[in-house]
Amino acid sequence: MDPKESSFLSRLIHLARPWKLLVGFLFYALGASMVYYLGDPIDLRVYALGQAGVTFFQASSYFLTGYYDAIQPVGTQARPYSPRERREVLGLLQIALSLLTMGMIMILLLWINGDVSPGGGTVLAFIFALFFVYGIPPVRLVYSGYGELAEAILLANLTPAFCFVLQAGDLHRLLALLTFPLTGLYLAMLILVSFRSYSEDMKKLRGTLLLRIGWQRGMVLHNLLILAAYVLIVGAALLGLPWRLTWPALLTLPLGVFQIWQMIRVADGAKPQWRLMTLVAAALPVLTVYFLIFTLITE
Repeated sequence: MDPKESSFLSRLIHLARPWKLLVGFLFYALGASMVYYLGDPIDLRVYALGQAGVTFFQASSYFLTGYYDAIQPVGTQARPYSPRERREVLGLLQIALSLLTMGMIMILLLWINGDVSPGGGTVLAFIFALFFVYGIPPVRLVYSGYGELAEAILLANLTPAFCFVLQAGDLHRLLALLTFPLTGLYLAMLILVSFRSYSEDMKKLRGTLLLRIGWQRGMVLHNLLILAAYVLIVGAALLGLPWRLTWPALLTLPLGVFQIWQMIRVADGAKPQWRLMTLVAAALPVLTVYFLIFTLITE
């Protein structure tokens, strides 16, 4: 394979953010798991079409972000492209629009079959709107300082909510009790990842949440989000969440405490162990969702 073609392929894989797409699959499955736990049947056709629609929208959003990063670079002057580079940049747009079209087809199939309730349509509208403005001018949430918050809400809240509403027809309080803590853990992970690219983001004027609030406040917010997540889980138990659903979500608490301790050490001047901290940060929401799904489908 031509090295340039190999480089472009690697760039496509990087832009697709496969690990975030997999996290999207996991959060979507959480919605179905809650439906199953509540005793409603799971329509596999509806599940597959809904998952495909959300994933296509998500991937399209990432490629649109990459396209506009290429033609309107943040904090740097646009430069002329060679014919090959122009074709590659145009290819990003073509991929993004193709994915967007496939997502619309999946949702249209659901709509034609009457599978999208008014509640589902409302959740879908929020999903589409946030994905669409995530990387597209003039809003470009990704560099507004609110991109991380929008992404956390999209994946941890709206994605399981959409799956749930597709299957059950309406929202349920169980969604809020289980997904709000996950939003905190996922947002904490995004903040931790931003620390690793902090100097580059500052140099290129990327408006991340961490740059907006500063790295000192970012450390505090990271720790507060993890702490708040577990407080919300305990609070959910006090609000009526069965203990058999509460304790699996608390299994990752030792990891959360360890992550907070690591960040406090960094704030005190210790050398950051970014690889370890990134691994723990990713494990917190992923393992918590996994434990919840396993418990919901086995109860």
